[in-house]
Amino acid sequence: MRKSFFAILLLAVGFGFGVFYSARLASVHGDEKAGAGFAAVPGEIGGEEQTGPYEVVPNWPKPLTSLPGHEKWTWGAVEGIFAESPNRVFVLQRGELPELKRPKNTPIPMFGPSLSFPTNETPFRNASQGPVAALPGEGAADVDCGHPEALPCPGWEGKVGVDARWEHCLIVVDAQGNIKEDWSQWNSLFRRPHAVYINPYDPQKNVWVVDDGRHAIFKFSNDGKKLLQTLGTANVPGSDEKHFNRPTFLAWLPDSTMFVADGYNNTRVVKFDKDGKYLLAWGKRGEPPNETRPGYFNAVHGVAVDPETRHVFVNDRTNGRCQVFDENGKFLYEWSYGKPSMVYELYMSADRHIWAPDAKTWKILKYDL
Repeated sequence: MRKSFFAILLLAVGFGFGVFYSARLASVHGDEKAGAGFAAVPGEIGGEEQTGPYEVVPNWPKPLTSLPGHEKWTWGAVEGIFAESPNRVFVLQRGELPELKRPKNTPIPMFGPSLSFPTNETPFRNASQGPVAALPGEGAADVDCGHPEALPCPGWEGKVGVDARWEHCLIVVDAQGNIKEDWSQWNSLFRRPHAVYINPYDPQKNVWVVDDGRHAIFKFSNDGKKLLQTLGTANVPGSDEKHFNRPTFLAWLPDSTMFVADGYNNTRVVKFDKDGKYLLAWGKRGEPPNETRPGYFNAVHGVAVDPETRHVFVNDRTNGRCQVFDENGKFLYEWSYGKPSMVYELYMSADRHIWAPDAKTWKILKYDL
């Protein structure tokens, strides 16, 4: 009798544990609640949610300080990256900054108890934010200062060669992080470079650079020797067929139809054919930060397309949502990223998932369709 009792008890405990564990697994795979996560070790109490399977590779790319003549210089604000292959990765940045050692943590009680600078949890210098921006391409995007040769721009209080250098704006590194190409011949063309791409459906693998400060998009040959095409009118903002007003990102359909997020000031999406001919545009300026009307945007900062349905996913950054349209601008549906959020870009992977970097939570979000 006693053996039967213990056998039944063990079965009950096992069944209960199975129900509990299966419920946790279900929450992992099927819970649609915003912000839902799961333990790094199933069943563990406490800890943080799993963030793998990626691991950071230290010193990739190789530090600029390893280059002759750059012993005292390091990376600036890296704005774009595109991997043509594992061994040819394009890196787009806004100049270089001085290599600085982290200063000793200093109490600043005049601002409040227990405060100090720099804080232990964050970098002590931000390359692209602050009352006085660190780089010439930052903080003065609305001021027409011409080519970078004319730096410093109005609104930038630094000194070229001391506080920043306009070098290594577009480079190519190999799988080990070694700089293999320096497209320095185009440094003077860029003013506030924002994104770099290769159209995945282009057999010529031409390279595209979006420069929101010049209100233009530049198309280069794959080897960087030729400027093949310019969309928009450089240095002239506008909202018609021949002008952008601070564009940000690009996306292509399999027939090379292209969509431009235009972007910071115009709050619209612009559609071009494979030859760069203007087709149409849509989008109206909304009322941030809680605009809910379809087709109204504030900071169109990201665009992606589904090659099968030809749906266009538009990141309405300021309003914390993704709006989805057909390829001619007809609204289909939307979703919210939740609060707080500050999604900066959208990327459609080959397996048709949307990836979105969120600056508020410091996480990379992945959505199905």
